[in-house]
Amino acid sequence: MTQLILTPGLLRQHPLPVPEEGSKEARGSAFVIGGSASVPGAALLAGVAALRAGAGKLKIATVQSAAAGMGLMVPEAMVVGLPEAPDGGVDAPRAADDLLRMAGGCGAVLVGPGMIGDEPTTSLTVRLLGAEGSPSFVLDAAAVCGLADHAENVKASGQRAVITPHAGEMAQLLDRSRDAIEADPLDAARAAADLLGTVVVMKGATTWIVDPRGGHWLYEGGGVGLATSGSGDVLAGLVVGLLARGIDPIAAALWGVFLHGEAGRRLSSTIGPIGFLAREIAGVVPGLMRETMGSQS
Repeated sequence: MTQLILTPGLLRQHPLPVPEEGSKEARGSAFVIGGSASVPGAALLAGVAALRAGAGKLKIATVQSAAAGMGLMVPEAMVVGLPEAPDGGVDAPRAADDLLRMAGGCGAVLVGPGMIGDEPTTSLTVRLLGAEGSPSFVLDAAAVCGLADHAENVKASGQRAVITPHAGEMAQLLDRSRDAIEADPLDAARAAADLLGTVVVMKGATTWIVDPRGGHWLYEGGGVGLATSGSGDVLAGLVVGLLARGIDPIAAALWGVFLHGEAGRRLSSTIGPIGFLAREIAGVVPGLMRETMGSQS
């Protein structure tokens, strides 16, 4: 299994699509399913990041109580309100049919940021993965934790998904302690890739990206400032935006991790090593894409 350090030179082996004149449809449609009454902003952070990564269109589906505000905060998106459970989360059984229909018209779907209730989120995720002709996926937060019991269903969906867990979520997925995950994050990422057949982004102070077909990459970190609320939602949004543009899951994961980390470095130098906000990360990304790929980005 090949190990490589994630650098701009390596990324140039996985070039981004070259922007051309044309409609927004040509850059793909990203769909973010996330949020809850208590954490409505996670879907917003992810959705904006998807657009900053270059997706041409954005849909956000979130709980009904947050939908109107979301539409005002992200006027670029089509926002759909979903039935709400008593705990303030998405009522997944009632929302599933509509979400399946909406996902069918998108290039890439992100499930999980800000969602609560692991069991209903897992059931919804498995249904979405199993839909005929379904798009590429990013699975984050609550959409990851319970997938071990459905590993064969996830594998059957093909290599169309990227999971983006932190150590706590990976511990739940693999039924290990958080300490064990943090002691050997690469081993955990390999185990998850083997279990689910997905690309794995094992988030942490350094980040490992593992391809289930072989190969793993290390990103050595964008600085302590990225350890802030909402940062992971931005990363997941960047990856789904890149997938929507038509690149394959491993390339989307590599680019998403690099852009997220380098945005943290840039903000550390302009604002300070800590104290910048997750909402500020995505705005740095378009310039970083241009710098990394030159005229091709």
